[in-house]
Amino acid sequence: MTETSNTTALPEGHPVWNYFQEKEIINSLLEEIKTVNPLVDLPKYTNIFHQLLTIEKRFARKENQLFPFLEKKGWVGPSQGMWSFHDNLREQFRLIQYYLKMNNPEKIKVNTPFLTAGISRLMGVEEDVLFPNALEILTENDWIEMRKGEEEIGWMLSQTPPPFPKVEYVHPSEDFTIREMPFSLENTSHFDEGYMTVEQVNLLFKTMPLDLTYVDENDKVIFYNRGEERVFPRSAGIIGREVKFCHPPKSVGTVLKILDEFRKGTQNESSFWINYKERLIYIRYFAVRDANKKYKGVIEMSQDITDIKKIEGEKRLLDWE
Repeated sequence: MTETSNTTALPEGHPVWNYFQEKEIINSLLEEIKTVNPLVDLPKYTNIFHQLLTIEKRFARKENQLFPFLEKKGWVGPSQGMWSFHDNLREQFRLIQYYLKMNNPEKIKVNTPFLTAGISRLMGVEEDVLFPNALEILTENDWIEMRKGEEEIGWMLSQTPPPFPKVEYVHPSEDFTIREMPFSLENTSHFDEGYMTVEQVNLLFKTMPLDLTYVDENDKVIFYNRGEERVFPRSAGIIGREVKFCHPPKSVGTVLKILDEFRKGTQNESSFWINYKERLIYIRYFAVRDANKKYKGVIEMSQDITDIKKIEGEKRLLDWE
């Protein structure tokens, strides 16, 4: 018995690890089918036989994934020899299927030992020759690529094997992987981090539970988001309007002081909270500056925090039902 039989030495989900998980199933089925007399209990035999028939997935993975990778490394023996072995077993499966169709348990009983012996012999060659050599010859990247291809073929297992390589959680702040974009970049704009279409940007601003207004460096309103439930009403007429005309006279002096301090660079943020229509509203102003710290305007953000203020303890589970 080789070290390959010790599956703990292989990562879960590795193609060879998966073969050994299947081996346990196959051995169990072989033992079961040997104890069933088709002359006495043909339905039970048929059930076990059909489970054993799923070994075709194992053959297909070897022929379409493992063997081609070995051929690239110069080892063509499995493709030439073991594939023929598969075909011989396929013929034995077909023969028994024929006898099942013809309801001939006598012939089934005669031919079953040839099938089970052939499968046992095949798995011995796999374990002693095929898998140890494959693990020596193929690289980690080969196995990773092979596993991707195996997904389409499937396994004899009741559940999909664990992913290989194992998916480790990486905090978003530490994820620097350069990936191919899984979406079209057509009609998108490239922001500092990511790509969005104009429609997606509009949807983002409409969905955010905040009132946002952007005033440029000339104190002109150039943007506001049109959310479903704005705290303070806005209309398209304010676009291009001086910000001092967008606030009640009693608060204009405070707004202008904020803009002046932001422009001079002495301040970067200012916050207020007020009671408005029996709701607690949190209002914040942020200076906008470019990479050279040049003043580019101000963002006004308003948020209804009435319900947020009531939050206590923790909530970690969904309560939709």
